Amino acid sequence: MTHPAHPGRMLFVSIPVADLERSKAFFAELGFGFNPAFADESSACMLVGEHAFVMLLSREKFAEFAKLPMADPATHTLALYCFSVSSREEVDKISAAALAAGGTKADDAEDHGFMYARSFFDLDGHGWQVMWMDPAVAEQGSEACAASEQDTDTPA
Repeated sequence: MTHPAHPGRMLFVSIPVADLERSKAFFAELGFGFNPAFADESSACMLVGEHAFVMLLSREKFAEFAKLPMADPATHTLALYCFSVSSREEVDKISAAALAAGGTKADDAEDHGFMYARSFFDLDGHGWQVMWMDPAVAEQGSEACAASEQDTDTPA
């Protein structure tokens, strides 16, 4: 059963960072912008998509919102963040920028033909993936993805 989209709905994901200015500089190197209307000395609103934002919060500010203790991203993974870009080349460019800005490589590139991705850890150890997916396959959904995956696995 498919559910209708919710026009006007926005997504805000909050993550803790050790050094807000350093994290803002890191993500700016990856091409992200920030909305100053939703920022103060302990937070920054990073624009990810038309209605999607990542709130970079100082650890102290994050602790004010969290109901449970923060996990150490060096030893625990609670979430993985993935964002899409418009080309395979942009995947490589952003991944290289993340490493040059102080991020660390998470693993080798994933190339499934219809989808291409690279992963990295940001300055605070949060796991990120930048990916490109063939728009025709993405529009057709998961069955098309599975069929495309089988096509690339079949020997010529």
